Amino acid sequence: MLKEYHNKRNFSKTPEPDGNMMAQSKSDAHGFRPSLRFVVQKHDASRLHYDFILETEEGVLKSWAVPKGIPLDPKVKRLAILTEDHPLGYLFFEGVTPEGNYGAGTVVVWDTRSNLG
Repeated sequence: MLKEYHNKRNFSKTPEPDGNMMAQSKSDAHGFRPSLRFVVQKHDASRLHYDFILETEEGVLKSWAVPKGIPLDPKVKRLAILTEDHPLGYLFFEGVTPEGNYGAGTVVVWDTRSNLG
């Protein structure tokens, strides 16, 4: 599921999560399943944009780039471009991806919903 994500990155040169540590959100022994989570990241890469990322039941993150920003008015529609799946560790990722790497630039968590804290 994360092949495209891995193919685009050199993890010896980027602080992004590699996805080898899978933070699971499966049901516990009593059948309780935590809510699926999301994050919106402000990504100042070659062009400033936002990434809208949703956790799936399969244990990966579906990600969309929103090039013109997140509208505050729910009636306003914006283009969202599907990107590669990301590992669950990306829910908490903030930092700087160095120049010369895919997605180089600063990533800041703008909004999130997480049941882990």
